Amino acid sequence: MYVSPRAPRAGQGREPPLTVHHLDQLLLVCSLVLLVAVAAVRISSRSGLPSLLVYLGIGVLMGQDGVGNIHFNNAEMTQVIGYAALVVILAEGGLGTKWKEIRPVLGSASMLALVGVAISVGTTAAGAHYLVGLDWRQALIIGAVVSSTDAAAVFSVLRRIPLPARVTGTLEAESGFNDAPVVILVVAFSTAGPVEHWYVLVGEIALELAIGAAVGLTVGWLGAWTLKRVALPASGLYPIAVLAIAVVAYAAGALNHGSGFLAVYLASMMLGNAKLPHWPATRGFAEGLGWIAQIGMFVLLGLLVTPHELGDDIWPALVIGLALTMVARPLSVVLSLAPFRVPWPEQALMSWAGLRGAVPIILATIPMVNGVAGSQRIFNIVFVLVVVYTLVQGPTLPWLASRLRLGGAGEASDLGIESAPLERLRGHLLSVSIPEGSRMHGVEVNELRLPPGAAVTLVVRDGKSFVPLPTTVLRHGDELLVVATDPVRDAAERRLRAVAHGGKLAGWLGTDGAGSSR
Repeated sequence: MYVSPRAPRAGQGREPPLTVHHLDQLLLVCSLVLLVAVAAVRISSRSGLPSLLVYLGIGVLMGQDGVGNIHFNNAEMTQVIGYAALVVILAEGGLGTKWKEIRPVLGSASMLALVGVAISVGTTAAGAHYLVGLDWRQALIIGAVVSSTDAAAVFSVLRRIPLPARVTGTLEAESGFNDAPVVILVVAFSTAGPVEHWYVLVGEIALELAIGAAVGLTVGWLGAWTLKRVALPASGLYPIAVLAIAVVAYAAGALNHGSGFLAVYLASMMLGNAKLPHWPATRGFAEGLGWIAQIGMFVLLGLLVTPHELGDDIWPALVIGLALTMVARPLSVVLSLAPFRVPWPEQALMSWAGLRGAVPIILATIPMVNGVAGSQRIFNIVFVLVVVYTLVQGPTLPWLASRLRLGGAGEASDLGIESAPLERLRGHLLSVSIPEGSRMHGVEVNELRLPPGAAVTLVVRDGKSFVPLPTTVLRHGDELLVVATDPVRDAAERRLRAVAHGGKLAGWLGTDGAGSSR
């Protein structure tokens, strides 16, 4: 499928350009792959397997050893497309990360993403060198590649398991943070020259992370500030603007020699917690793009691998994976979290929940592109390791959480509020959905005690809408239309969230809704 570019000989024409007929074939194949992948999500959700394995399988089936017989060996293109997909996945993950959940665990997540990665790289590299016999350069590359937990895998698995907020917040923040230092390490180990002084490498990592964090926070704050004050003419423009701002953060961070991955995650997290207009539509748009990015990335990685060449690398992959899963990951968790007094059951679950996914496979293309000796073997080992240990870890997480008594019913869904600005009328329409478990159930409209300038104008219940009376009792499943003027819009939303969490006596109980998230 991939042919390296070369100048045409005399009398020899160039490759025929892409025609409409070719485009029709490409669209047919891509749409069929998407439909199969969407249907496969049903299978993965029932079995508990991360969907990445299904998508990788689709790519393998389409490859040269499968029914599709597509020959694809362009590692550089895979790396570029993988980076682009990872930007979208990190943006989607950042938009869905609740600040109230990760704020208490920023210290522990940062330690896991920095100190924990260093411990994991060293321990895994030692295992690859002494147990498998790889030279130190190859061992260090593999140690760095597999030390990154995959954001897509972590987000897709953890959000289906009711866990304590501290565990979920730590693991999600770690998966968003640790891509940056791992990418820097893999690039450093894959360059031609050796790393002479470890403190120089540490300094470079610290500088790139600092630049990426500064760019991400700045772009995120400016983007949120602008979108909350500028009323766009169509609601569909808000999701596009939010994703564009996230990509700007990545590009600005990377072009300024910082960590673009950290920048996009932090910018997206700021946007996701900024109470932007038309938020549910934005969130749905980001989730859709995230799914497309995951499907495309994993299918492409499946195409890149050649299954009949994996036989000799299965045993080394199992040994290195065992060293990573049973020694390196638990050791990094215990040492990194020692200052934070995290209970042992939570540490055990975090040790087992260090899921790998597409990110290590993408990073394994870096030594291939740089021409590192044995890079094909590195890629094969990483591929087998990711598939086998994701197949083991993903489905067993709910069982382990239950055995450790960390699973539960989970918190009730938060109040869903979508805001639509009315620029000419200097007001806002707030569409409010009352979920199961909300303490707004049983509250009368007049007991909401909305600020002057805000009022409930419509209630939709069981598919029928009506104008409520002050004594109308609200119920689970109701959808409310609240009109608020510009000056009281934020106060009205805070009051609605306060009642949803604390009931009609929320003000007396000291609950003001300010700490609530979407």
